[in-house]
Amino acid sequence: MKIAFYTLGCKVNQYETQAVAELFKENGFEIVDFDSKADVYVINTCTVTNISDRKSRQAIKKAKKLSPQSIVVVMGCYPQVYPKEVEKIEDVDIIIGTKDRQRIVDYVRQYLEDKKKIVAIDGEYKREAFEELKISEFNDRSRAFIKIEEGCDQFCSYCIIPYARGAVRSRSLKSIEEEVRRLVQKGYKEFVMTGINISAYGKDLEGKVTLIDVIEKVNGIEGVKRIRLSSLEPVIMNDEFIERLLGFDKLCHHLHLSLQSGSDKILKLMNRHYTTDQYRSIVERVRQKWDDVAFTTDIIVGFPGETEEDFNDTVKFVQTIGFSRIHVFRFSPKKGTKAYEMSNQVDNKEKERRSKIMKEVAKDLSYQFHRKFVDNTLEVLIEQDSDFDGYYEGYSGNYIRTLIRKSHMIVPGEIYKVKIIQAYEQYVKGEIIQ
Repeated sequence: MKIAFYTLGCKVNQYETQAVAELFKENGFEIVDFDSKADVYVINTCTVTNISDRKSRQAIKKAKKLSPQSIVVVMGCYPQVYPKEVEKIEDVDIIIGTKDRQRIVDYVRQYLEDKKKIVAIDGEYKREAFEELKISEFNDRSRAFIKIEEGCDQFCSYCIIPYARGAVRSRSLKSIEEEVRRLVQKGYKEFVMTGINISAYGKDLEGKVTLIDVIEKVNGIEGVKRIRLSSLEPVIMNDEFIERLLGFDKLCHHLHLSLQSGSDKILKLMNRHYTTDQYRSIVERVRQKWDDVAFTTDIIVGFPGETEEDFNDTVKFVQTIGFSRIHVFRFSPKKGTKAYEMSNQVDNKEKERRSKIMKEVAKDLSYQFHRKFVDNTLEVLIEQDSDFDGYYEGYSGNYIRTLIRKSHMIVPGEIYKVKIIQAYEQYVKGEIIQ
């Protein structure tokens, strides 16, 4: 049988889709592109924003249009949080949340036998063991994502994810090490440690095991050339953590340090447990040792109660920090979160205006950061063909998207020294140093 996958959302979802795809492959299914006609379609959903929910529904509709007799499986955060809403969609045959993905092949076989809709949603969010979903490769990727943690206990006032993913569950160091070693044998050189909240890694494990221990373990594995971290919470970045973090030679000089707002008033309303002064201090401490470090972040504009002054404070703050990349989000009220019920909701047109301003600021900051490296040399992992004809593209250790002219001498998946010759807002161009 032919099966196709569609993934929305974060790196964790990408990891989980790959793991589920391997389960089907082991059971004799042929994996095809989502745009192709298939017997089974698996849609791994996201519910961070209302737009994510809409995209999930569009993917469901597309699958049935491509193949009306197919089995449509919807899994992930959207059905976990809104099971009744998904259950009402006629085109959905199997519904799975964010647990028991290992049983997905059995669910498909069960449906093939009795043709009855399956709803396998566990609404309990008890702290359980980490669900192992192992991978052996990543299709069309030179970087490997390693899921080290599941769940979040922070309950930021705007975020539905703790309700979708449950409490923090950490993967064992032994399991992480085994997967990295397996992927090293496949030729992967860069490993991205990912999870719902990797800063909370270890809080559910016996002994004082933390994210630093994961990095230390992976840093010591022969064949690993780079370690990259997904989003970090500022609250983890105390002096001891920073000192140890900066000592790992394989750790990429790129930190995605979650901010959300540059206004202390708004940070408090968001239930974020740090101030802008604390955030600035972290950045300064890291830059004392890593002068080439890239800080990337997320910003929400138009949060309830955000005044023009609050927004301007955020603009000034991101300019002061000098982020290399900013993901800008307009506040999207999610039913079930505290922010959904808050007063002083910002008008949609105003949110759009602030979003456009912040995106222009982000573009300027990216260009300024890229320009600093012109005539300098960066090590770039070549990943794939670029959208630009005649070029490969990849990323430097400090997460600069780099375009390099194609040559028979260049092998995707390898790391090269590249001299940067031109800088743009979204990328740089360079040439291999022989």
